[in-house]
Amino acid sequence: MMTTDGDMNSSDYTNRPIVRPAVGSDLPQLHAFLQPFIEAKWLLPRTQDELSQLLGGGFVADVAGTIVGFAALEIYSSKLAELRSLAVAPDWQRHGVGRMLVNACIDHATARNILEVMAITSSEAFFRSCGFDFTLPGEKKALFLQTRPL
Repeated sequence: MMTTDGDMNSSDYTNRPIVRPAVGSDLPQLHAFLQPFIEAKWLLPRTQDELSQLLGGGFVADVAGTIVGFAALEIYSSKLAELRSLAVAPDWQRHGVGRMLVNACIDHATARNILEVMAITSSEAFFRSCGFDFTLPGEKKALFLQTRPL
């Protein structure tokens, strides 16, 4: 169903999102897509250069040329990668888009024989439903110290 401004409504499943690798030409639309999530402090701010670097391991959920979701896998070593910047447009949340993006990142890590993928999140229940858990429950947890204000 089209909205009055010509955008596709998420209830129209004739245009289901496809998840594909992010490419350089996605950068302007992706930067604009992520801004509301950054302003709401759900994601950390990224410069154009930082966002450009994420594209190599990034995936977009695309509906008819419009980005409705994004996630990236940053590989640190053969032992560890981080799932970063997961964001899904509000109209597309709870329609499986986030899980599709997480699975694309996990598949990317698996193809590169990465031992573990971590996610730093405020949505613990979602990531647990995707199979994430503490590596050694009850024994080890990630601790962070911020060295500069955001």
